[in-house]
Amino acid sequence: MAVAPSNSKNRLLAEQARALFTEQALRMLTLLANTIGDALSVLVGQPGSTREQQERRDAVLVYQKNRAVWLKGCVDAFSKALPPPAVAAQAGFSDIGKLELMGNEVVENRILSSRLALRMLDFASWELNDLRLRIQNLEAVPELRQQDIFRPEVLAQHLVEQWTHAPLPQHVWVMVQDVVQKSMAEQMLEVYHATNEFLISHGVMAEIDLRPLVRRTPSAVLAKSFPGNSGFADPVGGASAAGRAVTAVRSEQPDALTSRSARDLDSGVQDETRMQTATTPLARVRMRAQGVLGHLKRLLSNQVPGFDETRASQASPQLAQAMGKVQRAQDRDVEPTLLAEAQGQVYGQTHVDQALGNLRRRTSTLKQAASTSSEKATIEIVALMFQSILAEDRIPPGIRVWFARLQMPVLRVAIAEPEFFGSLQHPARRLIDRMGSCALGFDVTVAGGVLELEIKRIVQVIEQYPETGRRVFQLVYDEFDKFLSRFLAEQGSTARVVSVAQQIEQKETMAIQYTIQMRSMLNDMPVRDEIREFLFKVWAEVLAIAAMKNGPQHAETLALKHAAASLVWAASAKPNREDRARVIADLPGLLQILRRGMAMLGLGLPEQDQHLKIVSNTLADAFMSKTDAIPMERVDAMAKRLSNLEDYLSDEDVGDLPLDTDNLVMMIGIDAADIEVITDGGSQPSEAMRAWVNELQLGTWYSLDHNGKISHVQFAWCSDRKQLHLFAAVDGRNFLIQARRLAAYLQAGLLLPTEEEALTVRATRDALAKLDANPERLLG
Repeated sequence: MAVAPSNSKNRLLAEQARALFTEQALRMLTLLANTIGDALSVLVGQPGSTREQQERRDAVLVYQKNRAVWLKGCVDAFSKALPPPAVAAQAGFSDIGKLELMGNEVVENRILSSRLALRMLDFASWELNDLRLRIQNLEAVPELRQQDIFRPEVLAQHLVEQWTHAPLPQHVWVMVQDVVQKSMAEQMLEVYHATNEFLISHGVMAEIDLRPLVRRTPSAVLAKSFPGNSGFADPVGGASAAGRAVTAVRSEQPDALTSRSARDLDSGVQDETRMQTATTPLARVRMRAQGVLGHLKRLLSNQVPGFDETRASQASPQLAQAMGKVQRAQDRDVEPTLLAEAQGQVYGQTHVDQALGNLRRRTSTLKQAASTSSEKATIEIVALMFQSILAEDRIPPGIRVWFARLQMPVLRVAIAEPEFFGSLQHPARRLIDRMGSCALGFDVTVAGGVLELEIKRIVQVIEQYPETGRRVFQLVYDEFDKFLSRFLAEQGSTARVVSVAQQIEQKETMAIQYTIQMRSMLNDMPVRDEIREFLFKVWAEVLAIAAMKNGPQHAETLALKHAAASLVWAASAKPNREDRARVIADLPGLLQILRRGMAMLGLGLPEQDQHLKIVSNTLADAFMSKTDAIPMERVDAMAKRLSNLEDYLSDEDVGDLPLDTDNLVMMIGIDAADIEVITDGGSQPSEAMRAWVNELQLGTWYSLDHNGKISHVQFAWCSDRKQLHLFAAVDGRNFLIQARRLAAYLQAGLLLPTEEEALTVRATRDALAKLDANPERLLG
């Protein structure tokens, strides 16, 4: 079927946009490759264990060897993502209904690529949304095809897949993934922006109005079409605004309107369902937050002449002078007197109202001094955001008053870095969100004073360095993170729980790792099952406790490690008299070391005697055994490896750790009623929920439904290996939850965040509501 000239022209323009996008993305690859090489070189120079240093050196060598192959693979993959229009129209349907099993490597690759895609989406969501709408308009399609090169997930998938095909190890990617994500996000923002500029220069949707494109659910459409009537909607007159808009964009024939509108309605329901089921709760929260920021960006782009979120700028001389005067007045005026730290100072709503009045006066003064529309809009939006924060009565008044002083530093950053309005990862946003999540619901009578003092210190540090921009926000964000780690873990009974739980995790992890290593060493040795069971179930735990107590290279620990090798040799076949005589001579000392090690576990004498009896009988049987003897060289190699066993231990996940509730309560020494240990069991959570567990932030408040009782808890501590998580309730109780069980609670809705939306996102939403109702105030 022939394509209409107008459609042919539009599709040609879309192809040119893809070609430009791909060309710039390929140009970016060389910069990315150099960045990865530099990052690996920096890692080599950093301190670390012998094993880590060797892994880093190996990573540099393998990257240098296979870098060119990876780049060529990426170039080929990007180029193949530009199919002809006929193929493009069908590509999105090729995999529908196709089911297949995926290997672990494929799953891990998809996890890595999804993390990279989320980071790019976080930085470039505005530009991507605009580009998506323009391409949909040109190609007359409801959505970009599944493998479209414009999609961040497609780009990320190609990068990670070609990395594996190069071949480059996955652990090398993990070493540099933070650098890769940051570099890709920043560069792809420019690529998306350049592609949008190209389309705008060719007259494609210079102004984007999303309201006609909103898809409504069928119930909403029926209600709007026939108010007060529950009957059927008219096929034409009852079509939704979304249906009419999409129909207009697609240049549909009038007689096809009925079926198209119905399909639009079905598509809207499917999109909503897909969004709710195909993504994790955390991803959905991020999507909603990005929607708020996208709304703000469109508002600024449409109503503020000359606004450019991709280019840093400086305040005009008049505004800079006014900001300096306001800051000096704030330092010497009444407000510092109110905020001055005084013993027993209690802040109330009166102080918050005064801070709010000062905020409004500062805003008025600064807008009068502003020289451009962009400056006026930035001043107004920042002011509205802080007004919303000050109106949040769930934050203690004293903390809200200190938040008010951040208006000027945040305003400086917002003017210099318009990215503040578009990125959830901006340090200023992250700092306010983190402090706000901890302060929401904080019991000021218990520990709020300590938190308030820390927030006061952070605000004062930021005010002392007004010209450092985002760097000071990042610095104090890291400091606040460390403060939370210390502060939350040192409160009352929580401190004792944390100390013991960390030791238990360390001991259990090392015991599992020692068991894995000894299994590997004994895999092809003729060792009796009784000796294997003793080494794996008893002696591995002995070595773990000794390493924790004395250190892995302490003389006592080395003696216990050597005893494991001696036991393996003694229990092997002894065909000659010299070997039997040596075993008999060494046996008393060996049994004494074994008994000393079991005593470290707290085993009683009867249990020790039972283990030693089994060992003695096995040694006696070895004298009569006709199996092959274990060469002394292999025993010496095992003893040498055991002495330096820590160099072979892997940092990979060792699985869910065993946890004995009764022993834990006894070791902590607190009333069992004050701690709930939620151990392994329950349903099997999905990988998405396990990933969510790893992204929980300390200090955040949750609602925990455990055994039918709902508690208001704060995430207080996470063990080093993220196996154990501690939640502290306001009534003094503690909940120690294993990682897998915690993921199951999240999946079942038994653990819910008190606030799903970050403080600055909610403040932005409130500001947008006011500006939508009264747009004149933005530039007024």
